Amino acid sequence: MDVTILIFGATGDLAKKKLIPALYGLIKTKKLENYIIVGAAINDISVHEVLDHAKSSIADLDENLWKSLSQRFFYKPIDFNDKNYFDTLKNYVEQLEKQFNLVGNRLIYCATPSDFFCVLTEHVAQSGLAKRTTSSGPWCRIIYEKPFGHDLQSAQEINACIARYFDEDQIYRIDHFLTKELVINLALLRFTNIVFEPLWNNQFIDNIQIIIDEKILVDDRGKYYDRYGAVRDIVQNHQLELLALIAMEAPKKLEGNYIREERARVLQHVRFVDGIFGQYQGYLTTHGVQPQSTTETWAELICTIDNERWNGVPFYLRTGKGMRSKCTIIHVVFKQAECRLTTCPVANNYLTIRIDPDAGFTLYLNAKKPGELADIMPVAMDFCHSCLYAQTTPRAYEVLLEEVLRGSKSIAVRFDEIEDSWRMVDEIYARKLPVFSYVVGSEGPQERMEFAKKHGIRVMT
Repeated sequence: MDVTILIFGATGDLAKKKLIPALYGLIKTKKLENYIIVGAAINDISVHEVLDHAKSSIADLDENLWKSLSQRFFYKPIDFNDKNYFDTLKNYVEQLEKQFNLVGNRLIYCATPSDFFCVLTEHVAQSGLAKRTTSSGPWCRIIYEKPFGHDLQSAQEINACIARYFDEDQIYRIDHFLTKELVINLALLRFTNIVFEPLWNNQFIDNIQIIIDEKILVDDRGKYYDRYGAVRDIVQNHQLELLALIAMEAPKKLEGNYIREERARVLQHVRFVDGIFGQYQGYLTTHGVQPQSTTETWAELICTIDNERWNGVPFYLRTGKGMRSKCTIIHVVFKQAECRLTTCPVANNYLTIRIDPDAGFTLYLNAKKPGELADIMPVAMDFCHSCLYAQTTPRAYEVLLEEVLRGSKSIAVRFDEIEDSWRMVDEIYARKLPVFSYVVGSEGPQERMEFAKKHGIRVMT
């Protein structure tokens, strides 16, 4: 396969730290061989400066391979709001395709804030840089990085704009989170193991906890983050996508559009119950943050799913910056077994799925403590994915780009999924939840203890 890859926003952190290193990885594994890469952004800098910024993000760099990539990487300054630049860029791309004997397949990556999605779409379509794909001609696919809008209305406006120019099978609204190995494994873990599937319902599950904690602070992303906050930045995409994967019904096949269909059905029935917000001490002094900002950097939320399988089961979502440790974890907490022993009650069994760091999963069961007659203790049955496969597991953006090059839709998010998630996020903000202060390096505001107690949930760590 040959392809022209265009990256709009090529001087941003996403391109430098993720996309260019991922393309290098695909070239290294010979999954990308006949190609050119054309970057475009507002900055008037040289192609060497663009690549030098990305080079430091590549571990174990092979200088010969890097030289090969550099010879097929090009850069043009561009004003996203001026169509004339796109006309010029189209002619430049066509000359390069002729020079490298490429047929015209094009992958366009919008690595920009969502405010630019509509104008980028209009200009790449009107200039002819991208066209609707026909059965006989070269293909064109366009990727939109999360977040897709900042609320339901903006997401609907962006989608209506895109739909005027491209067909749904060309559109990839993506979240790299869906390409992480353990996220992909969630469905397999449940649907291929008979010990889990019969128990995966409100008869046996007490609650499900989805936790995404980050040690990092907002740092130089203050202007962006102050507009979005923890719920728009993490809950709307990462956590609700994990919730949908955990809670979905069995798809007809464990692939692409079948999985997307079942994820969408779950999100139609998610209901927000209650929540609290937090803001770490020192956030207001961050460059780009408004002095009186009430933007949350931490959130705890309770949701339910109104369907037969999950009625009555609380889904607990927590995310925050400046936390004690970095982790992405799912706890599936089972109900207590009916106890017929003198040591009652016993601890709940639970399944912990670790996505990051140290990917793997652990099932906690109860067993007798060695040497004691009636002392019961939890024991862990552990699978460490990262221990066994860390060296062979491709990085998220390598998987993402490879899937789009193949035309697979499994890592793309359908618009109705985005629409339903934004609908719930808008409802969360409409509640005007209180924002409490917390210390960097803690687990959030002290008020979180009362919140968990109120909803009868013992928060796992």
